[in-house]
Amino acid sequence: MKLGAFSNSLSVKNLADSQAFYEKLGFEQVGGNAAQNWVILRNGETTIGLFQGMFPKNTMTFNPGWNNQAEPIEDYEDVRKIQHQLKANGLELVTEVDESSSGPGSCMLMDPDGNPILIDQHVG
Repeated sequence: MKLGAFSNSLSVKNLADSQAFYEKLGFEQVGGNAAQNWVILRNGETTIGLFQGMFPKNTMTFNPGWNNQAEPIEDYEDVRKIQHQLKANGLELVTEVDESSSGPGSCMLMDPDGNPILIDQHVG
């Protein structure tokens, strides 16, 4: 199963304070919209998202169809196929993508310790 590019989506209390902190660690904003309470930061190959008021917990995020620079790739598994495989493996999903749809979509599951895992496809 090809889950795609990995990043951590961090649930932050104050977006501006968190962004300033991570910029001091060498991260630079490469996407997002602070007016909508989210930004995407990158330091080399490492990507993090800062989300104020969007996620209840820090979330592991995988993006099918993207490389680590958020550039589309040709050879990827669609989120619907990944969802089907997850369910076939006996995993319970918290949210599901409509399998009759196409294009962007997402599904979410929890690991045994309650950590959210988001499969979030932006291409298609």
